[in-house]
Amino acid sequence: MDTTNEALLLEQLRCEATRHAAFGVLVERYGERLYWHIRKIVLQHADADDVLQNTFIKAWEGIAGFRGNAQLFTWLFRIATNESITFLNHTKRLQHLTIGDARQALSNLCATDAHFCATDAQQKLQAAILTLPERQRIVFNMRYFDEMPYEQISEVLGVSVGALKASYHIAEQKIKKYFG
Repeated sequence: MDTTNEALLLEQLRCEATRHAAFGVLVERYGERLYWHIRKIVLQHADADDVLQNTFIKAWEGIAGFRGNAQLFTWLFRIATNESITFLNHTKRLQHLTIGDARQALSNLCATDAHFCATDAQQKLQAAILTLPERQRIVFNMRYFDEMPYEQISEVLGVSVGALKASYHIAEQKIKKYFG
């Protein structure tokens, strides 16, 4: 989205008369990308839906305080990431899985979730990703799957570009070793 359209949407979000309609546009424009970002973190469809809903609630409540220092999408991604991490911390699931646990969790997910369908290679990659520590998993997903530049990931996570590059590199090495 170009900055003119984003500026207009932000202006409409801040105006009481156009806020509801503009928020509908915001949800329509960014909802699917945010859902899949969240889904890669929390894994379960129902959990991702809940976290996405919480993300949009936080955005609705916080839009008046959005200063515009970052792009609107980056701000939403940050909220979604923080909500996902909060969810994981609350449920204490999938934080540091062993390889066997990751395979079992992914196998269970594939067997029980109609929204998740993957080939054997995709399942093996996802199982490898599940073995990563939370921060490395998030960085890897944002860079590899979402193809976000390090600078944007830095804005979302509040981590330096150098630290992100190191996290991504370490995650890549662990995944290669998993396949090794």
